[in-house]
Amino acid sequence: MSETDATGGELHPVYTFGRPPQGRRQLLVKSGWIGVWLIFLSWPIKDLADGRHTTVATMLGASGLAVFVACYLTLVFRYTTRILRWGPVIVSFALLVVLAAVLAFSLGDHWLGLFVYVSVSAGAVLPIRYSLWIIPAVTFLMILVGLRYDGLGDLVTNLGVIALLVGFAMSGVRELVRTTLQLRQARATVAQLAANEERLRLARDLHDLLGHSLSLVTLKSELAGRMLPDHPDKAARQIADIEQVSRQALVDVRAAVSGYRRRTLADELAGARTALTAADIEAVLPPEPPAALPGEEAEAALAWALREAVTNVVRHSGARRCTVAFTARQTLGGPLLELSVEDDGVGSSGAAGAAGAAAGNGLTGLAERVEAVGGALETGPGARRGFRLVVRVPVTETVPMTPR
Repeated sequence: MSETDATGGELHPVYTFGRPPQGRRQLLVKSGWIGVWLIFLSWPIKDLADGRHTTVATMLGASGLAVFVACYLTLVFRYTTRILRWGPVIVSFALLVVLAAVLAFSLGDHWLGLFVYVSVSAGAVLPIRYSLWIIPAVTFLMILVGLRYDGLGDLVTNLGVIALLVGFAMSGVRELVRTTLQLRQARATVAQLAANEERLRLARDLHDLLGHSLSLVTLKSELAGRMLPDHPDKAARQIADIEQVSRQALVDVRAAVSGYRRRTLADELAGARTALTAADIEAVLPPEPPAALPGEEAEAALAWALREAVTNVVRHSGARRCTVAFTARQTLGGPLLELSVEDDGVGSSGAAGAAGAAAGNGLTGLAERVEAVGGALETGPGARRGFRLVVRVPVTETVPMTPR
């Protein structure tokens, strides 16, 4: 599909439901999903092909059926999520109702199934406050028309129940898609607000760090400039103070930037859960990192490992489930904290395995980062299938996890 989300990634099919097709692939997918249900029109077509009607009736019936299908496809292709112009919707739906009633009344009970498509259109297109009474009304009209050919009991137990169920089922699907779209938009808004808040925090921190220091540098520079001709010794002291203040400001800025760049397990767990959920992969993750974490460098290495592993699972594995676990181990060399990430995808032997790039830059760089803190990286097949990545880092110091 050519349609993408705000991040440039391809939209999941549920987010393109009800929108006009964008590109050939989306047109084919939508046509396949919608076209398969047109199989139930075989009864009217068979009725026309059997030659039970006059030539004129057959031609009119075929023309009416063609118009009916065109109206139905127009509605379900274009108007199942957001309706900007109600005119085409009302005209198309009214034609569906009229054609279904006229064709079924004139040509026989083989045509009563058209009312099921009318019910589906009402559930898929109309707001739920309207479809709640329009679907039963369409079903009631079908029963009235059908009484010309069948008994009331047969109509209710057969087509009546089907028309009600599929109509309300489509209403439920439409509301589900609408809610999903709203949740997606809300998540994007939350992410944007979080980014804005982070920018404001960075601006406040830089102001607090540099505002006083730069003001002091400016003041002492002006003093040194005034003292320089007549009091060079005093000017030299001011310049020495400027150097000291500048060096301290540089140290503060570097410390602040290091804090911004440091990856934490809590942040990466939240990011992993979001990434896996967006990719329709079942995420089995601990609700939070271990109660006691290793030092900052070791925690950063584990955080990078988690990010790299989850990224590979999302991009390459074709997995349906991904499990992340932390385990504290006591060894002869001292305590270790172990991170394991395992998926049920195609595995390392597949061309697109979660670690198909086991010798690539991602895992090579990750191994170097883990070894730099005295840890070890292991990769290989999972317990049953898929791929498993394990990272162990020594716990040289214990840092309690702070609430976030």
